Amino acid sequence: MRVAMLSIRDRLDRVGVLLSGLCAVHCLASLLLVAGMGLGGEFLLNPAIHRVGLALAIAVGAGTLVMGVVRHGDPVPLHAGAAGIALMGVALFVGHGTAEAVLTIGGVVLLAAAHLRNMRLNSCAA
Repeated sequence: MRVAMLSIRDRLDRVGVLLSGLCAVHCLASLLLVAGMGLGGEFLLNPAIHRVGLALAIAVGAGTLVMGVVRHGDPVPLHAGAAGIALMGVALFVGHGTAEAVLTIGGVVLLAAAHLRNMRLNSCAA
């Protein structure tokens, strides 16, 4: 049972890193395609995409990072992840553009780093 929980946590952390990467790619693609070529604005800049992404980040981050603190006792990944999620949340309120992209990308970088550290700490605690 314990090995299964470690495997699930590890997979969820990997999903968190993947989602963070996809979010960063989405932000950069949105800026380039919409600003540079005027393409895909109604889809790429749809606020629903950002709300769903933030909801996924909160769900996966809260689950894995809180479980990680319980497992290995280091709160740093949780704090970094919470800061990343906060930046992503603020980005929802600044409107589309450079500020939103900077806040979102900064948030996903912090969140991805938190998941990576959590994975490393979980493997050391095993």
